[in-house]
Amino acid sequence: MKTKNESVYISLITVELFIPLTQSLKEKRSVVKGLRDRVRARFNASVAELGYHDKWQRAVIGVCMISGDRKKLEIDMARLRHVCEEEARIEITDIRQEWL
Repeated sequence: MKTKNESVYISLITVELFIPLTQSLKEKRSVVKGLRDRVRARFNASVAELGYHDKWQRAVIGVCMISGDRKKLEIDMARLRHVCEEEARIEITDIRQEWL
């Protein structure tokens, strides 16, 4: 049963990636899978590849997180951006965040 003080916050981050060193879809999938797995493990988030499935060097991933604490979610989203930026094999071409 929900009380007045209970809140739920949902945030979606969409990250467009350029993966310059890949030479095949298999290599691209390996890079994207590694990033997806790392994000899932570190943030307990839902992660999916959303676009450019047939392109060797492009990908779009979506990351969704939910929390009752908006401030914690904002911190986690900033950390998520940092994790993506740390990945040496990818370049981020765009990041968008939405509150749902």
